[in-house]
Amino acid sequence: MGIWTQASGIAATTPADRNRYVDFLRAVSILFVISGHWLITGAFFDVKTNTFTPVLALEVLPWTVWLTWLFQVMPVFFVVGGYANAVSLEGARDKGAGYAEWLTGRLHRLLTPLLLLVLVWAGISFAMYMLGASPELISYISRTALVPTWFLAIYTMIVLLAPVTYALWRRWGFASLLAYVLLTVLADIAFFQFQWKAPGWSNYLWVWLAMHHLGFAWRDGRLGNPLFLVVFSLGSLLLLMALIFQGPYPIAMAGSPGDGVSNTLPPKVTLIALGLFQFGILLAIEKPMQRWLSGLRAWTCTVVINSMIMTIYLWHMTLLLLLLGVSRLSGGIGLTMQPGTAEWWWTRPVWMAVLSILLIPVALALSPLERTARAKDAPALSAWRLVVGAMMAGLGITLTALLGLTGDPFSVANTGIVALVLGGAWVCGLSVRLS
Repeated sequence: MGIWTQASGIAATTPADRNRYVDFLRAVSILFVISGHWLITGAFFDVKTNTFTPVLALEVLPWTVWLTWLFQVMPVFFVVGGYANAVSLEGARDKGAGYAEWLTGRLHRLLTPLLLLVLVWAGISFAMYMLGASPELISYISRTALVPTWFLAIYTMIVLLAPVTYALWRRWGFASLLAYVLLTVLADIAFFQFQWKAPGWSNYLWVWLAMHHLGFAWRDGRLGNPLFLVVFSLGSLLLLMALIFQGPYPIAMAGSPGDGVSNTLPPKVTLIALGLFQFGILLAIEKPMQRWLSGLRAWTCTVVINSMIMTIYLWHMTLLLLLLGVSRLSGGIGLTMQPGTAEWWWTRPVWMAVLSILLIPVALALSPLERTARAKDAPALSAWRLVVGAMMAGLGITLTALLGLTGDPFSVANTGIVALVLGGAWVCGLSVRLS
């Protein structure tokens, strides 16, 4: 049975009380991130000098930093995650399921698709190492492929904390949300005013917990009418512009062009302002979007994308690197246009279309990893084991995204990272199963 037929059957039996817009925003936010990565990342092959140079549009075309205001939609993804976690926590409570049972299901869907990617890149890195590639080159290539995994590390931590943060929301409401914003601001003040860098890294929690908390507010229907949301969104935009033009924050909302301050490494309060701006507009149009999603075709398409959302996200940079490698070995086909020229821009749709075509069979082949249910006879795991395993995997994911792999099997910085991810998954009772 084809995936469209399966999804159509699921779509036709979707309960009337399901918020389809949540699923739609999840799909769209990830597709925007993928499109942004494909647009700004490439290479240039100079046929005269036979040189191959990696290209990041944010660095060679400074004006493209403004595009990050459109393509940086991770705040929306975390809002959607907050809504989804609230729904699942309510469902677990109604069924009498405990924290361990709830967490098992969340980690299974979240981390299982990652394992094959890590194994594949461990193998590729080792092969490059055996062929004599430098550790710096192997690290650069693997880090580029695996950098999308960064969000899994922090999102895993947020999932671990979700029952506690949801309880805080139920008890304190918007005061708990404002507390995360205040902690973000304080970390930024320490970062900029006192040059204390360490507190700034705590914003990986405060910024994304704030956006995740906004999903709780959405679930409870406490975000106001469309007119208020538009006004609030515009106010957030004005705040963001003030932070950029009157404060110490850079324009780029993704990536880190140059050696200056980054809005994402570590996150800054600007990401909260951007997320509030984006989400205010998106939520203002929820009702007409819900009517559109009530159509079977639109909803089936949303179901299909969400059934493979982690797969397409995790593998999209690997396919980009594969295409660059094939082009390089073929004499620089498609890479001979100087970045930023009219010819280069006209070829961007073709470039992204080829990548999309390559991604489709990969998604169809590997997405069963995220759709396969956990084995019914699998032993129940304790909450402590799940938490420890998830933290191990999260640390390994963080190091992978920051450092990449070197391919050296005797290097702790290589094999140790892989062992953390795979060992953490094993502790959580996860494995790679395509059926």
